[in-house]
Amino acid sequence: MTIEDFADFLGENVPRGKIVELGIGFQFNVALKLKELGYDVLAVDWNPQAVEKAEELGISAVRDDLFSPNLELYRSAKALYSVRPTPEIVKPILELSKRLSVPVYILPLSGDSMPKTMRLVNFRGLAIYVYSPAGK
Repeated sequence: MTIEDFADFLGENVPRGKIVELGIGFQFNVALKLKELGYDVLAVDWNPQAVEKAEELGISAVRDDLFSPNLELYRSAKALYSVRPTPEIVKPILELSKRLSVPVYILPLSGDSMPKTMRLVNFRGLAIYVYSPAGK
């Protein structure tokens, strides 16, 4: 069970194309593995240093505020995902998923509770939470 297993899970459940990591911070392993799997990865964070570091590693990255997102950045995304998001950004992540009508996948820190609207999936020992907007 490694964090890269989350990328394998996404690879089995999300069609190839644009996928967006929300709140990438300084953990780039999942995004890099998804790039290897053939995804067009966009990393989003509010921290300009995190965005700069992602770009240095060859990951397309932009600065955005999930509490007031620029929806154009997310157009044509097949899915959204987040690795260990801070609890306060989970609600804006789900709201963005609804607005875009795309699924979201969250790998939380152990012990973090997720909204009841999310479905828990166990993949190689990882607790992954899935939210699919109505009709998806």
